[in-house]
Amino acid sequence: MTVLSFSKSRFVAVLAAAALALTACGGGDGDSSTASTETDHGALTVQLSWVKDIEFAGEYFADSKGYYKEAGFSSVNLVAGPGSTETQVASGKSLIGISDPITVAQAINNEQAPLKIIGATYQKNPFTILSLANKANITKPADLVGKKVGVQTGNEGLFKALLAVNGIKESDVTIVPVQYDPSVLTNGEVDGYLAFVTSESITLQQRGFKVQNLPFADNGLPFVTESFVVSQDSIDNKRAALEDFLYATIRGWKDAVADTDGAVDLAVKNYGKTLDLDAATQKLQATEANKLIQSDETATNGLLTISDTAISTSLATLKASGVEIGSGDLFDTSLIAEVYKDHPDLLK
Repeated sequence: MTVLSFSKSRFVAVLAAAALALTACGGGDGDSSTASTETDHGALTVQLSWVKDIEFAGEYFADSKGYYKEAGFSSVNLVAGPGSTETQVASGKSLIGISDPITVAQAINNEQAPLKIIGATYQKNPFTILSLANKANITKPADLVGKKVGVQTGNEGLFKALLAVNGIKESDVTIVPVQYDPSVLTNGEVDGYLAFVTSESITLQQRGFKVQNLPFADNGLPFVTESFVVSQDSIDNKRAALEDFLYATIRGWKDAVADTDGAVDLAVKNYGKTLDLDAATQKLQATEANKLIQSDETATNGLLTISDTAISTSLATLKASGVEIGSGDLFDTSLIAEVYKDHPDLLK
């Protein structure tokens, strides 16, 4: 699950601190550390948007099957989130980060962060307002009026955007600060809970609760997410490394989509082994995520691509939420286009 938005002071403070400590982070479970025999891009650090669950199955395949090594990276460090992805990338501590267009655009507009999105795993975002079917049963935006909704720190901007695009006053809804634990919903502390349809929604169903989802993508906020964000400096000076990363990651995601059981094994037994993940739940999450990863456009253009239509829709969503930015200021799809041009076999 992605953590959205951040304060100006936090961004500046963390950026300054990171600039003083550009040493690579320690390896996590399942990280590889073998030298490349050809192209040498050095160490690869990827800042993930969430803990090491099934959400990053493509990256797990790319690492465990040696795709990153073949692409020229001497070692791989997949850094678990949540964390300040934009700061990590802008400071140079991570070559790649996984985030979303709203947060990246805010960093660009508010902090002049030199960032660009070069690809996206999810063609349709998984954000939802989760409620219990036998209680609040929030089925449409108007149902939010008069309700208490649990929103995690950093996600307030996204929730307020949902209200804004649906003409709902913030004063008509009570925002309750919560952690990343949906028990506040099941014990009645809140009526709704900001979640992922691929995560908490499935977790509660597995626990026997009948749930209702109010997907953001179907209610005024459609945008791509699980977006790959990089610095402009990397685009200018490490373009080959970025393209090789994309190539390896596309290969990994092709494997993940085709082999759900293998993806679950990597998440449960290797990369997320310290999280005590439930295999059945992870498989359901992977199945649901595949619906967001694959689309008619990716069938034509390839996984992780962002079509002109998707860009337009995402920018319209940002504008509706009060964030205005030009396409060229937020997206650079030229790298992934070059990857598919150089490797047409990826479309098979």
